[in-house]
Amino acid sequence: MRAADLGLLTGVSAPTVHPGGQRAVVSVTHPSLEADATVGQLWTVPLTGHAAPRRLTRGFRDTAAQFSPDGRLLAFLRAAPSAAPQLVVMDAAGGEPVAVTDRKLGVTEFAWAPDGRSLAFVSRVPEQGRYGTVEGIDANSEPARRIRTLKYQANGVGYTNDRRAHVFVVAVPDVWGEPPVKPVAEADGSTAPEPTVPEAAQLTTGDGEDGTIAFSPDGRTLAFVSARHETRDDDLRADVYLLPVDGSAEPRNVTGEHGAVSASAVAYGLNGVLYYAAQELGETGRDFVARNAALYAIEPGGAAPRRLTDPETVDLTESDIVASRDDAVLVRDRRRGALVLTEVDAAGESRVLTDERTVVTGVGVAGEIVVASVSDARTAGDVALVTGDGLRTLTDFSRELREAGILAQRELTVTGRDGYPIHGWVVVPEGEGPHPVLLNIHGGPYASYTAALFDEAQVYAAAGYAVVMCNPRGAAGYGQEHGRVIRQRMGTVDLDDVLDYLDGAIAGVPGLDGERVGIMGGSYGGYLTAWTIAHDHRFAAAIVERGFLDPEAFVGTSDIGSFFGDEYVGTDPELMRSQSPQAVVGQVSTPTLVLHSAADLRCPLSQAERYYAALKRNGVEAELVVFPGEDHELSRSGRPRHRRQRFDVILDWWAHHLPSPVNRA
Repeated sequence: MRAADLGLLTGVSAPTVHPGGQRAVVSVTHPSLEADATVGQLWTVPLTGHAAPRRLTRGFRDTAAQFSPDGRLLAFLRAAPSAAPQLVVMDAAGGEPVAVTDRKLGVTEFAWAPDGRSLAFVSRVPEQGRYGTVEGIDANSEPARRIRTLKYQANGVGYTNDRRAHVFVVAVPDVWGEPPVKPVAEADGSTAPEPTVPEAAQLTTGDGEDGTIAFSPDGRTLAFVSARHETRDDDLRADVYLLPVDGSAEPRNVTGEHGAVSASAVAYGLNGVLYYAAQELGETGRDFVARNAALYAIEPGGAAPRRLTDPETVDLTESDIVASRDDAVLVRDRRRGALVLTEVDAAGESRVLTDERTVVTGVGVAGEIVVASVSDARTAGDVALVTGDGLRTLTDFSRELREAGILAQRELTVTGRDGYPIHGWVVVPEGEGPHPVLLNIHGGPYASYTAALFDEAQVYAAAGYAVVMCNPRGAAGYGQEHGRVIRQRMGTVDLDDVLDYLDGAIAGVPGLDGERVGIMGGSYGGYLTAWTIAHDHRFAAAIVERGFLDPEAFVGTSDIGSFFGDEYVGTDPELMRSQSPQAVVGQVSTPTLVLHSAADLRCPLSQAERYYAALKRNGVEAELVVFPGEDHELSRSGRPRHRRQRFDVILDWWAHHLPSPVNRA
């Protein structure tokens, strides 16, 4: 895969399965270099017979499809170019979608009521006078913001204190009725009102961020996740609330009195049990470091929550919850570079349905039929039927990408200097070598490289580089202790692990040139790259991308600055400096490219600017590249042309400082 093949990377949404069990529908999206945006449509995938998948819609970007409970309708989100996504419904057999919403800031999620007559959705509510609510008042003409909280921004969103996310409910329009027409003017100059979307009722208000919605089986109650408690500015709690759909009562917190947790997913089981996934946050309500999300259940009638999974061995941080049988739900366990589909029943008994080499990105159920969206070493996204014998793949959306060239990745475990096992992967270019080596470090820290196809590793390997990537201590998927060991000890055993893995890969994998090595990483990977080159000078060059580089300057500038650094590097000035790349930048002599995005609120641009300025003032060869309009997610979901340009910049840097036979200056 080369940078120009970016448009062949397909993303496949969670499937929705027709109640009849004959077909599933998914959204298939890809970065379009021509449109400079992510585009895609809905596809229908037959589950029986031999019919091929086919495109069902033709919108610019159609996502998040859900069949109605009776299977007659299909709801989804449709976004026009440069516009926010809106909720639409259509005849499930095909036809023209009918608009359900016309929200100024769009819709982020929705859920069908069990009777199929209404839909709940989440949308941000803009403060009057802002965000285009008044014609002629642009962003630079809006009134001054008066901020009284620590948390008021979010990466990828911007200011949140004046556009909170709330829950709405709306009646489903008649998709088979006569379509409305735009009236023309009468002779006297009057006109009839123009057709509008159905009027939605707002169910929640206030200063909370409401979302992750689920209807109870009887349709009378909506569950959602929010932080509505008085100390929400000082802790990380997010609780599960229950709200009568008829508006007869205020939202009721059903988890808050049972300990400080951060809920991340909620769903009702078929038998009325309320399930949710949540991380425990310790006595302070802020201790989030390497806390795995566990599954909890609340029986009908309001009993105390019961924890069903062990957070030390099961990690549901990246999982939603899907009802499967009367007393069981499906979840996805983050484990050793995979997302493993697992069924958990109300007694806490679990059954693993997929292997540890497949990343299950979503799941849909209809009766006994279970369909998953998956990614592995040979596909960026496909649809598979979950059977008793494993997965039966139904689509081949990555065929063109494989034809363009996908290199196998080799799984490797290396024993570190203290005897600790370090797990990861190596991608080796074609040919005998020896190949120059790039040590890649992932973000997080509590994240991980996976066994799935990784576009960055493929692009670098196609350019002639052996790519080495591991999950050092601090990473997710290997238990909480593996992740928590670097809490207020960043740059210690994690540094040892990435270097030991590099040495082990060079020694154990044929064709790697241990004398010609570069290092790169983003976010926490940017942190550890900057930290490494201050302590180890073997590298020909380095790339520090969107890095957490200066803990002292992080507070008050990052959207997570009120808590992230406090928990990861502490608050004592000397302790912070002992883990700060900015504090040891004077030890760096490695040529360094600093990559960043102008609108990054997670690791703000000032982190890169201060680090780059220090390198230049110290006489180190350095370059700063800033992408306008992009945030922390540039490499994953930025504008396609910027993503391609990012690859071009990176490969140009390596061509000059670590050339390969196919990537030379």
